[in-house]
Amino acid sequence: MKRFLSFVFALVIFSCTPKEENIKSYFGISISKARLDKHLQQRMQELNIPGMSIAFINDGEIVHMTSFGYASVEERIPVDLNTIFEAASLSKPVFSFFVMNYVDAGKLDIDSPLYQILPNSAIEQDERYKKITARMALSHQTGFPNWRDDYPDKSLFLLFEPGKGFHYSGEGYQYLAEVLKDIDKTDWEDLDANFQLQVCQPLGLKNSAFLLNDKLKTIKARPYNENGDWISPEIDADSLYRKQFRSPASLHTDIQDLTRWLQALMEREGLSKNSYKELFNPQSDAGKSGPFNVHYTLGFFHPQIPFTNLYMHGGNNLGFTAYFVLDPNKKWGYALLTNSEFGEELGNELLQFMAFGR
Repeated sequence: MKRFLSFVFALVIFSCTPKEENIKSYFGISISKARLDKHLQQRMQELNIPGMSIAFINDGEIVHMTSFGYASVEERIPVDLNTIFEAASLSKPVFSFFVMNYVDAGKLDIDSPLYQILPNSAIEQDERYKKITARMALSHQTGFPNWRDDYPDKSLFLLFEPGKGFHYSGEGYQYLAEVLKDIDKTDWEDLDANFQLQVCQPLGLKNSAFLLNDKLKTIKARPYNENGDWISPEIDADSLYRKQFRSPASLHTDIQDLTRWLQALMEREGLSKNSYKELFNPQSDAGKSGPFNVHYTLGFFHPQIPFTNLYMHGGNNLGFTAYFVLDPNKKWGYALLTNSEFGEELGNELLQFMAFGR
């Protein structure tokens, strides 16, 4: 996500182009679909992106949804609108939405210590962890590292006192997933079933799950590395994603479902008014990009750029990258899913194109 705000200086400048039938930019400029598609295909070629699905929303309506390239280069299977991709860290805002269902149902207090529900034996030696709440987990204030496995001894530890700083952490999200599982006295499979019941069914999401199943596996794109080479199934993550609900990273989805979820956010569907307020309110200081402060809400990066109200997230798993941006008040946004290492980069740079039309 470090690259996702390089566009910020451009966004505060207004530009106009001749009106054409098509897609409105963030500032209301008309962009030809044909021109946009040509730009996307050119950048895919330059970035060595094998396949992509992408969609654009204007005034809450999908105005363009399409796909390019291959789900399997070797088998010449094209990407279509039903192709499944790993959403990577786009899982985090979707999981945050899921968590707020528990808050609305009275099953979870967002500001109560999580250890009271489920003690964390991996860090019980440090009493400070008992301060961690769901709010801290969703806004990256737990003090946990991103992943303990990134460190030599592979043990969980605190970088700072919970609630006293910001550090992007998958560990915090996964601890909260364990808590939800304990609340329901269930297993990972049933937790994913609850996700289907509480989120997917009400919103009409038909091809989304945190646990990879046989149905999604048959239409899932192959992952490709930075050179455009297929990442061997021996080292991909499918076996893990069949076994564990990985709240920070394991969401599998297609562009239709991802875009429908963005529309739900714009229309404030599926959650209470108070939960939406919590979801979008800045919770932590995520640093700066140029002169602009960047906040993190409950699952979204929220740059403080004049004349904008943007929420966004990118994601990067092995061989899969993804990105979305939305303005829930303006009901404008776009999302993309790729089976490459460079989709997040494309999503980031595309925002400048979608501001200026060039």
